[in-house]
Amino acid sequence: MSHYSASFSVTIRVRLVDSPGTFADLARAIADAGGLLDAIDLVRIESGAKIRDVTVLATDAEHADAIVAVCRAVPGIEVERTSDRTFLLHLGGKIHMAANLPVKTRDDLSMAYTPGVARVCRAIADDPESVWNLTVKRNTVAVVTDGTAVLGLGDIGPEAALPVMEGKALLFKEFGGVDAWPICLATKEVDAIVAAVEAIAPGFGGINLEDVSAPRCFEVEARLRERLDIPVFHDDQHGTAVVVLAAFLNALRVVGKRIEDVKVVVTGIGAAGIAVTRTLQAAGVQRVVGCDRTGVVHAGRDDLTWVKRRFAEETAPEERGGADDALAGADVYIGLSQPGAVSVAGIRSMAPDAIVFAMANPTPEITPEEIAGLAAVVATGRSDYPNQINNVLAFPGIFRGALDVRATAITEAMEVAAGHAIAGTIGGDELAPDYIVPSVFNREVVVSVAAAVAAAAEADGVARRGRDGEATV
Repeated sequence: MSHYSASFSVTIRVRLVDSPGTFADLARAIADAGGLLDAIDLVRIESGAKIRDVTVLATDAEHADAIVAVCRAVPGIEVERTSDRTFLLHLGGKIHMAANLPVKTRDDLSMAYTPGVARVCRAIADDPESVWNLTVKRNTVAVVTDGTAVLGLGDIGPEAALPVMEGKALLFKEFGGVDAWPICLATKEVDAIVAAVEAIAPGFGGINLEDVSAPRCFEVEARLRERLDIPVFHDDQHGTAVVVLAAFLNALRVVGKRIEDVKVVVTGIGAAGIAVTRTLQAAGVQRVVGCDRTGVVHAGRDDLTWVKRRFAEETAPEERGGADDALAGADVYIGLSQPGAVSVAGIRSMAPDAIVFAMANPTPEITPEEIAGLAAVVATGRSDYPNQINNVLAFPGIFRGALDVRATAITEAMEVAAGHAIAGTIGGDELAPDYIVPSVFNREVVVSVAAAVAAAAEADGVARRGRDGEATV
């Protein structure tokens, strides 16, 4: 399915001979090439010519190049230059540090820096807890990666991962009011990653691990959670799990099934698949079957990694065979794997009022068009289909709530609370098969998630202070 996107848009500066029909010829050529006109701006008028910026949406980078080539061939048209809008947006990076106060006088300087700052340093040395009030630590998160599992690109290195980490920091600020900073590490060694994060932790109120490949990500997170007294959260695992839980809860409301009664099949037993399974179990799901490329992940297999062996023990499936076999009679399918992981026949064999979350990106395990009429609720990870399951619904509010109560950790109960909060932002009168996930631009989501997470942190005893600002005992 072709999908026009601003991420593959190009602005073409053209010089048009000033005669009737010239722009119409250009517009026709763009349309014939499959481009979608987005904006037309007059830059200037010269003798016998008009210079315009024409912005066109394409479906991918190759399509954009083809559209530009077609424009160059139109009589009476000269292409002066082209600009990829996505690359323009990234020029100089997407974030920057800004001051909270002006430094315009000697007095300003003496208080913000030396000699006045020495008194603040001494106060923190005497009372380390005061760092939360007197520095950026109270509202700052490190977004840490080694660049080994970036989007669908894989191991591309720390420098190439930086644009994604900047984007994450941007979303933290925009949606949660959290100051975040990208930390890209030039090492893949678990010991080195743990040591580096542990060393920088004093300057941050939380650690968001991002795009660290499995199975190393499990050990990195576990060791950091054990050693640090601030929240450590691997978003590829837990952010995904929280939003899947939210969609899952609302989908069950649509079809009228109870969480403890349903059978769930998951394909893709990596970081996200394992975290999703554990979060669903914590929320009340009792029967989960996990499948990898070989088939059902069960304790009788002799090819399992230690991670999958533990998963098999935690799920204990009775099924054997492939994913399609496991789908027989299942109520819910959750895909966190690759295109083609399940078939139309497999989906057809599911229980009535089936729920299908096909989340592989950019191409789902099975497309909504292929299973039209076979499932009551369908969700994907893409923005061009209804019910997009997107992590930005989770991590800003989770960290907002954790920082507000100065949590020492993010617990399973806090994650489950976040999932329920996201689900709850859609009222019963709004809920529908094609609307089980709120918009990422619904600002009430962060507010609800933060409040739920903060309350759960207090209940779990990991909050340093209450939501009222008072220190906890």
